[in-house]
Amino acid sequence: MCGIVGIVSSDQTNQQIYDSLLLLQHRGQDSTGIATMDGSVFHISKSKGQVKEAYRTRDMRSLIGKIGLGHVRYATKGAANREEEAQPFYVNAPFGVILIHNGNLTNTRQLEKDLFKKDRRHTNTSSDTEMLLNIFATELHLQLKGQELTPEDLFNSVKSVHRRVEGSYAAISLIAGYGLLAFRDPFGIRPLIIGKRLSEQGEEWMIASESLVIENNDYQIVRDVAPGEAIFISEKGEFSSCQCADNPKLYPCSFEYVYLARPDSIMNGVSVYEARLRMGDLLAETIKKEVSLGDIDVVMPIPDSSRPAAMQVARQLGIEYREGFFKNRYVGRTFIMPGQSFRKKSVRQKLNAMSTEFKGKNVLIVDDSVVRGTTSKQIVQMARKAGANKVTFTSAAPPIRFPHVYGINMPNRKELIAYNRDISQIEQDLGIDKMIYQEVSDLESSIIQNSALEHLDMSCFTGEYITGNITKEYLEWVELNTTS
Repeated sequence: MCGIVGIVSSDQTNQQIYDSLLLLQHRGQDSTGIATMDGSVFHISKSKGQVKEAYRTRDMRSLIGKIGLGHVRYATKGAANREEEAQPFYVNAPFGVILIHNGNLTNTRQLEKDLFKKDRRHTNTSSDTEMLLNIFATELHLQLKGQELTPEDLFNSVKSVHRRVEGSYAAISLIAGYGLLAFRDPFGIRPLIIGKRLSEQGEEWMIASESLVIENNDYQIVRDVAPGEAIFISEKGEFSSCQCADNPKLYPCSFEYVYLARPDSIMNGVSVYEARLRMGDLLAETIKKEVSLGDIDVVMPIPDSSRPAAMQVARQLGIEYREGFFKNRYVGRTFIMPGQSFRKKSVRQKLNAMSTEFKGKNVLIVDDSVVRGTTSKQIVQMARKAGANKVTFTSAAPPIRFPHVYGINMPNRKELIAYNRDISQIEQDLGIDKMIYQEVSDLESSIIQNSALEHLDMSCFTGEYITGNITKEYLEWVELNTTS
């Protein structure tokens, strides 16, 4: 999971991109990068760490150009602590191409061989984004017929990328001297949204991972980039698009709605906030079947992403809603911390339990999901220490029993607390009195209800991988090559 943004403007883009990356910081904290284009000249600045720490005044002044892109990284491939892995990546031919990417390629073993033996290209990192860039650059070179690059050349190149690359990818690229290209994988797993506004000089465009970035910068939401579609915006703001996949199908990642996206975003026509409210409504129905409501005194969320669901649980159950955990705003999201040791340390720094809200009470805690159980176990310990009498723990998402291979860092089954465990074992591991999960069908319903969406990627809950190429051997290879 990463956050990406691209802008074609009538004015300098550096500040707009910086502001947009601040809004996307929840999608990645490992590193960040900005690239701008001034004619055929690229300017790039990238660094480890968060946006507010990465760019100094001299960096911003060097980022000249009315076209640009930006990236915040949450490592799913490559080392989290290597600055060389930070995006964007650059190749000097053809023309000069820069690319950023949100997602995870799943056929990297074959791509690595092909890049070396067939394409005669060298990659210097373990990043699948650098692979994607070089594959695109190869295909673009093969498409060139005349002296001038046309949108058709770019779209044909993306068609070839779709035929060679497997997995999830939402990508934005700069082509030196020409403009900005964006494309989305044929299943639309990772989000990508188009925005537009009018200036005195003409149309300005923004493409971003989440709609809140577009709205906050005073652009109007146009639509989502369709699965398999490519968008090209020239230096002059001329917009063109093409469907580049043979059989596109929309299967957006359900975990975006559960946890990853900000609640004030709209993705694929679905309000993230309203989806989380519906998760709470349906979770409440399951809770009614599992526990005696007279045994629960208060409902409490784990801030922030579980608040909408917790509010609806309390409302539907007719039980008082209370805020028992106070969040330190200066600590990042623990789920996307690199490694278990970082996550364990960060939970205590991030949350504090107020004893006045817990002492002597039977508490029902609502979280958005339970992945490794690292955070949940410490939260339960804090509740007990603060004086809770009984702790019932609920998840607005179903048990995560399978690896996620499409851009979320949970590739190792043995790290997942629900893998090969029944509910009683999970209760014992977490030290709670009762564990209640959302039903898979209820999660799906809460997201697609009242929308044009028909399908979701729910592979981490069901083990059904929509791209059809994820084998047992591949999952074992991923686990062997993953460090946590």
